[in-house]
Order: sequence, then C-alpha cells, then structure tokens
Amino acid sequence: MSRVSQTRAQPRRRPARHARTLWEEGRRPGRQVVALSTATVLAAAGANVGLADELSVYFDLVFAAVCLAAALAVRPRDFFVVGMLPPLLMLGTITLLAAFFRASVADEVDNLVQAVVSGLAHRAGGLVAGYSVALAVLALRQVARRNAGRLRRFA
Repeated sequence: MSRVSQTRAQPRRRPARHARTLWEEGRRPGRQVVALSTATVLAAAGANVGLADELSVYFDLVFAAVCLAAALAVRPRDFFVVGMLPPLLMLGTITLLAAFFRASVADEVDNLVQAVVSGLAHRAGGLVAGYSVALAVLALRQVARRNAGRLRRFA
C-alpha cells in the first residue's frame, strides 16, 4: 500500500463539540432583535402610561430586562447593533411620548425638545441600568467566545 492510501483510510478526528453555554446561545439577527426590543419597550411604555399616566419604575425595569434579553439573543456579528440599542431605544421612546403624550414625560407646557430632555433626565436611572447590563453581557459573551464557552481560562 502506498503512503497516500494509508492516510485516506484513517477517519478524520473532529474536535469534540461542547454543549453551548448561556453566553453562546444568541443566534438572532440584529434587525430582528432591534424590532422585537422596540415593540416590547413601546408596549411597556404604552401600558405604563395607560395605567399611571406617566412613566414609572415599571418602565425602567422592563427597559433593563429588554436590554438584557437583547444582549443575550443577538448573534455575535451583530454585537455592535445591540451595543448601540439602549440609548437610541430610550431616545426614540421618550421622543414619541413627548410628541403625543407630553404630560407623561414632562410638563404639558414644555416644548418638544424640552420635554425630550426632561424625559431622558427622569428616566436616566433606567437608561444607565439597561445600557450597563447590555454592555456587560456583550463583553462576557465576547470573552466566552474567545475561550470556547468559558468565561475564564483554566490551565
């Protein structure tokens, strides 16, 4: 037998696949994650305004949870999209509310720009929480991606 035929006869060894961890599970396209996040946050804002006539801590909690879910659901090549999502999502939500339901985010007599700035200032805690959670999860997912699903390297 020639040397070439011996190497072909041996089966190839594939690297052992490990079970995916929480950090590796996200496989949704960025556009889909943005659309679902936007719909969820707008629904939560609408429900909050409908029940309490203004945005409250309920909205902040839902916003932070949506940011967490978006960071876990997105595929790795769309990390940038989700990294930019929280501030833009909050700005868009506050702008819509300021345009149509001004009293929910600011005083009724405020103009649109002043209402948006006031609304962002009042919801700054939720924005910081959501943005921090999203960036932290994306960073952990990037580390896990480099270390085959683990957050730390073991010797």
